[in-house]
Amino acid sequence: QVQLEESGGGLARPGGSLRLSCAASGGTVRSYNMAWFRQAPGAEREFVSVFAWRGLNTIYADSVKGRFTISRDNAKNTVYLQMDSLKPEDTAVYYCAADRNAITSQLRAIQSYDYWGQGTQVTVSS
Repeated sequence: QVQLEESGGGLARPGGSLRLSCAASGGTVRSYNMAWFRQAPGAEREFVSVFAWRGLNTIYADSVKGRFTISRDNAKNTVYLQMDSLKPEDTAVYYCAADRNAITSQLRAIQSYDYWGQGTQVTVSS
């Protein structure tokens, strides 16, 4: 069973940057689709980005495309989300998720993911 632990959240100014980390244990990140979701107060959890293990594809939500970058370090068994040009609307709890079986068309769907971390808070405010 894969266990995921997020870190790196905190407070950032608008226009600033943060890097989130998701450390995996019990499985290797290169064998899983590794995704980031986020949930703002009063809102539903939404897809942010995924690093697909088949084909090494990366997919981004339109709201973060060009500002966020997902990457994977196999040696550290960790996935990262580099967040630049942060906006107040990026404020949310960010969750790491993992799955082995979803095909490309399913990668944005919350229900595709079997394993979840506890989340890390990101607050963007001046």
